[in-house]
Amino acid sequence: MSEQARRRPPKPYRRPKKDPVRILAFDALRAVDERDAYANLVLPPLLKKAREQEGPDRFDARDAALATELVYGTLRRQGTYDAIISACIDRPLREVDPPVLDVLALGAHQLLGTRIPTHAAVSASVELARVVLGDGRAKFVNAVLRRIAQHDLDAWIEQVAPPYDEDAEDHLAVVHSHPRWVVSALWDALGGGRSGIEELLAADNERPEVTLVARPGRSTTAELAEAAETVPGRWSPYAVRLAEGGEPGALDAVRDGRAGVQDEGSQLVALALANAPVDGPDERWLDGCAGPGGKAALLGALAAERGAALLASEKQPHRARLVERALAGNPGPYQVIAADGTRPPWRPGSFDRVLMDVPCSGLGALRRRPEARWRRRPEDFDGFAPLQRGLLTEALKAVRVGGVVGYATCSPHLAETRVVVDDVLKRTGGAELIDARPLMPGVPALGDGPDVQLWPHVHGTDAMYLALIRRTA
Repeated sequence: MSEQARRRPPKPYRRPKKDPVRILAFDALRAVDERDAYANLVLPPLLKKAREQEGPDRFDARDAALATELVYGTLRRQGTYDAIISACIDRPLREVDPPVLDVLALGAHQLLGTRIPTHAAVSASVELARVVLGDGRAKFVNAVLRRIAQHDLDAWIEQVAPPYDEDAEDHLAVVHSHPRWVVSALWDALGGGRSGIEELLAADNERPEVTLVARPGRSTTAELAEAAETVPGRWSPYAVRLAEGGEPGALDAVRDGRAGVQDEGSQLVALALANAPVDGPDERWLDGCAGPGGKAALLGALAAERGAALLASEKQPHRARLVERALAGNPGPYQVIAADGTRPPWRPGSFDRVLMDVPCSGLGALRRRPEARWRRRPEDFDGFAPLQRGLLTEALKAVRVGGVVGYATCSPHLAETRVVVDDVLKRTGGAELIDARPLMPGVPALGDGPDVQLWPHVHGTDAMYLALIRRTA
């Protein structure tokens, strides 16, 4: 070192600038990683806390929107960004501390997935690293992000994704940011073809619309349209779609429970069961896996219009309380209980209609819970399979002869849909599938039947599955 360099005074220490938007996004990603939390549950309290701490002048609606985009965009594109980050570092990705990876992924999303200028994306990410990681690791973040900034997303994908002709599933996994096994499972459920799987994977990475349900007899779509900027639902007569930026909780009907947030696919499942023809009386309905209560609230309102009573059963007590909240104020008779649907307290043949929306992998709702794609494993289905079969078996016992059971999942995975239904029907006498397609009037591309599979890229809904089964003996 030269004499002049030795005499040069050191640069004064500069305290890193705290950016509430990016700190909030980082905190949300850490909660998802460390606590297996879901972003849609973590974000609202974090946003509320930021508004209270910073005040409306320093944390406004635009800040909340940016924080939300950073969290969901990073989670959706995590697989793609991991591949790009791997190409920019000299060690295996697993050897990078998870908090550092979160900062890098947030920076990569700003560089490759938003319109934030390059210099601003890099500098803001480095400042975040200084606050949450320290100066040493901030230098590493700076070096990696500057490498990432040398190319746009398309150029990076060209480098890090294998050619489609050499490995189609791995190519799609990197390009569309899904685990390879999920790509394979969804492709099987679709029945092959490149265009369909690419459209589905792309739809999983789009921000879903907020859809409301006007619970019949309690609210109307006209009331919701008067209270907020909405457009009509595509398929359900009780659905409206909220304009971007609209806040459901600001609507009186939602606060009062007369309306709720509910995907249109979920509405269609409940409506199809409610409208399926039954032989004989139509007085007692059962929702056997009712938590958190969206379908139960719609079924309860429909039952009330016909003078029928709904029993909503949910195994987990805390979820049963959510069902009670969703059904509060329902005009017709209903009861909510905490009970295990595989060991039910009701007598066989007690109900005219039974909905069994079983616990599943949730692969049909990856638009809403993008982190689920990284959390699930193929071996998870070994645990779901006996539960799903047990619940459907008990549902068929619970319904009387001439009544109808609806078996539903928020997953298109064949192991959770047709395989379960076929297996239970083979072992259960006196039951037959009925065609569910006519019970979703106006909805196109419902397949060969008799069951129905909805798709995000075709119907704009979650990938809900429904099989309707009539008890015949």
